[in-house]
Amino acid sequence: MNRIGQSHYRWVYAAARMALLAPMRVYEMMPIAALMGAIYVFATMAAHAEYVIWRASGLSARRAYWTLAKIGLPLAAIAGLTGEAAMPYATRISERMGFKALNVSISSRLQSGVWVKDTLDNDGAGRPVKRFIHIGELMPDMSIHNMRTYEFDAQLQLIHIRFAKQGQFIAPNHWRLTDVRTTELTRRRTWTEQRLLTPLYSAQRMAMPEYRMRSQLTPKILAALMVAPDQMSVLNLFEYIHHLKQNRQDAQRYQIALWQKIFYPCSVWVMLALALPFAYLHTRGGGVGVKALGGLMLGISFLLLNTLFAHIGALSIWPAPLTAAMPSLFYLALGFGLLRWIH
Repeated sequence: MNRIGQSHYRWVYAAARMALLAPMRVYEMMPIAALMGAIYVFATMAAHAEYVIWRASGLSARRAYWTLAKIGLPLAAIAGLTGEAAMPYATRISERMGFKALNVSISSRLQSGVWVKDTLDNDGAGRPVKRFIHIGELMPDMSIHNMRTYEFDAQLQLIHIRFAKQGQFIAPNHWRLTDVRTTELTRRRTWTEQRLLTPLYSAQRMAMPEYRMRSQLTPKILAALMVAPDQMSVLNLFEYIHHLKQNRQDAQRYQIALWQKIFYPCSVWVMLALALPFAYLHTRGGGVGVKALGGLMLGISFLLLNTLFAHIGALSIWPAPLTAAMPSLFYLALGFGLLRWIH
């Protein structure tokens, strides 16, 4: 709201962006909604002794949870589909809409621009190369401005420095760079040679109106700079993790986000298991609101613990699957422990 009036940003854009963020809210709140809904129903049933009658009719705790699990299946499916399809797409559109309306580039939030590593086994001329690419501005349409590349050969010797004013991606694996200035470095002698007056390198500068650069860097990889890891789809996380590993970069944060995305729909069943003990509370006097509030606090604590373990796992280099599963396992054990204690 505080951006309304800046550049071309109007209240219509603010409303549209909030609507596009709705899938993310649905995805985040689905486990808490399942928990609060189940607690409300169980507390109401307990207040009228309905669940006592069911227990007297032979309903076991195991059968009750199996029934809850079947009810939670469509909720888990909605959470999974929202997190995999609707949320990443809507969030990406929301970000692009904001950047376009404000007339800013994506990388303008970083004073140093964006640095990306690019490794190729074959640059098109049969040579393996390694590049460090600096992108001055990354635009919402995934075009790039003021790009500088430092290219090294297989022996990690600097061979090219290129600067391009603009760049557009051409599928499947090329960038069309325009207004290019290249500095080509050629080794004249080795460090061990004693010809001190002979330069170590010779440099040749060239200017080209256009240059096509073969690269593994794609708009999908650049799109990862627009969206937080927990808002990316599983497929995009797989691709970005593969890119990071191929370039020998740290992928721990994205691996944790990947496993959290895989386990998160299962948290609906975890929350339902946590709600089941509320059915065994005999409260004819009501108290439904207090129990609903308790359920809300439990749900918020689950989200906080999920975030906390993601940061701790990234700092401590814990295995990503274990880091992502630990909050769910803890609350599942808590639910079954309470059920065993009350039952």
